[in-house]
Amino acid sequence: MPVRSITREQYFDELARTSEKYFVPYIEQHHTLGEATRVLEVGCGVGGNLAPLAARGCEVTGIDIDANNIVAAKECFEAKGLKGSFVCQNFFEMKENEAGFDVVVCHDVIEHIADKESFLRKMMRLVGKDGIVFMSFPAWQMPFGGHHQNCRSRFVSHCPYIHLLPRGLYRWVLQRAGESPSTVNELLEIKATRTPIELFERVSKTAGFKILNRRLYFINPHYETKFGLKPRRLWSFIAHIPWVRNFFTTSCFYILK
Repeated sequence: MPVRSITREQYFDELARTSEKYFVPYIEQHHTLGEATRVLEVGCGVGGNLAPLAARGCEVTGIDIDANNIVAAKECFEAKGLKGSFVCQNFFEMKENEAGFDVVVCHDVIEHIADKESFLRKMMRLVGKDGIVFMSFPAWQMPFGGHHQNCRSRFVSHCPYIHLLPRGLYRWVLQRAGESPSTVNELLEIKATRTPIELFERVSKTAGFKILNRRLYFINPHYETKFGLKPRRLWSFIAHIPWVRNFFTTSCFYILK
């Protein structure tokens, strides 16, 4: 899985295209989107996922703990002539008097969260009575579920499943490959906060959510924009085999209520 060098504007556009073609239609199957729709994205990054929602007239809000992402999101939205509110904030510190969102979007975030149950309980308090949550994440055991594709080492970045090595051995391989201490710590943190499908579904139900829909992808929809690969759903017979499905699922889509 090659590492690409792109600008934040290009990244914004890539996210917007994937969101328009795959995220938004999936959400619309479960909730109407329009001018009266309040949308929150948790971990919004540079804001690309929210662009097609803002274009539909939705009242969009994005929060992210990275101040640079918020600056980029504001600038990209302004450049596109879109309206949106972006705040640099820790999601756990978000005030609950801001609740009542119709749609909460959380794309590729929960795999970085240690206390997933508290995270989802907080989300439940922010979504409105008839609102839904769109959640997506890579299954932990998939070939690049450790996010190691971004490593400097060609060997590590192109080696599928290497993140499944025992923690000590994985650390040793990363260090021997010349990865920086910050990269090693980040990848080990992701290994600690990993999100298999079974764990996510169990924690979602414990937090009080009902799973309205699940869609598992063998080829992640975002790979179409990144690598020119046509998205493909996971075969049904594999999708129903616990744990085994994790090794083949590059992206999990869920609608929670």
